[in-house]
Amino acid sequence: MTEKTVEIQVHGSLAQIPAADWDACACPEAGADDVSARPLDPFTTHRFLLALEQSGSVGPGTGWQPQYLTAHQDGQLIGCAPLYAKSHSQGEYIFDHSWAHAFENAGGRYYPKLQLAVPFTPATGRRFLTRPGFEVAGTSALVQGAVHLAAENELSSLHVTFCTEAEALAGEQMGLMYRTGQQFHWENAGYASFDDFLASLSSRKRKMIRKERRTANAFGGEIEMLTGDQIQPHHWDAFWRFYQDTGARKWGSPYLTRAFFDIANQTLRDDMLLVLASRAGQPVAGALNFIGAETLYGRYWGCIEDHACLHFEACYYRAMDFAIDQGLARVEAGAQGEHKLARGYLPVTTHSLHWVGHPGFADAVAQFLQAERTAVEEEIEILTAYGPFRKDQGEERE
Repeated sequence: MTEKTVEIQVHGSLAQIPAADWDACACPEAGADDVSARPLDPFTTHRFLLALEQSGSVGPGTGWQPQYLTAHQDGQLIGCAPLYAKSHSQGEYIFDHSWAHAFENAGGRYYPKLQLAVPFTPATGRRFLTRPGFEVAGTSALVQGAVHLAAENELSSLHVTFCTEAEALAGEQMGLMYRTGQQFHWENAGYASFDDFLASLSSRKRKMIRKERRTANAFGGEIEMLTGDQIQPHHWDAFWRFYQDTGARKWGSPYLTRAFFDIANQTLRDDMLLVLASRAGQPVAGALNFIGAETLYGRYWGCIEDHACLHFEACYYRAMDFAIDQGLARVEAGAQGEHKLARGYLPVTTHSLHWVGHPGFADAVAQFLQAERTAVEEEIEILTAYGPFRKDQGEERE
């Protein structure tokens, strides 16, 4: 039987791709038949990626130039991927700065490169988005299309970041290099309440968290948890101040523009949970989360006043409260942060795929990745052993 031809197209704007077609591949579980159904991954939805583009957070002058891929068979879109030409390595969270330095020190030109990812978003999810029933053909076509685009334009490399483990294994079989990393996630073991979660911890950690929560909630104000229509435009005025402060300290300048939050208020507010701390009627700190069908994704924190333990309360404990209340399976608290371990967030493996055009450099990267993967596995094993959960099942439960 002759295999059907799959055609790959490259688009400079998501507006060129109908939202229904993109989302049929990105989030078929949130189909048009049930408007209340949430996508597993809110970050690959048409509305989220379009908000990045329309707000100027990606596009000309940002170092993230859209090159969205679509795969078509018999006139139907069967797959798509968020692909960008990059002129730097910022906003990726799986870092290749050392690769860039080594390549350029050897006389090569590392940038531009291709990044198949959700910009500024270290959250695991599918990257090769395929319509149900076209998983194999669509993924194969998208991988080949992305590699061909990089090679044809003599770009140094292609990077597929925060993909799923299944995609990483499939990509490795197709000749891409597989890299692992580490994050900290909280898993909801069917807890009925936050106290139920606390009962699973060692006595020392249980007391520490209770003390932190008391301290945080005694900061002299109130903490609100807002989602959907509860989030109003003036809330974004406050959060923008927090976000600017954090962005200036961490990255030099914020990744998202102010316009992103205005667009988000129109098209994404049902996908978001805003934890807002106010004192004397004025917002002083906040944490922004995105809501998936199974996962709450912690994304941004900022403040204009420092209060003891308020960061832990707004970012971690309130997120856990929400996940328990909504029956979500986990909280992903973003990149880095071993301090999360003591608060119930355990290390998990993250996955990425890489293609490097220069054969000699590709060999060097492959050797590095093999050694790095062993180190990551060992570190996850060690850190997990230091987790806060009770080791002795006979330990007293308060």
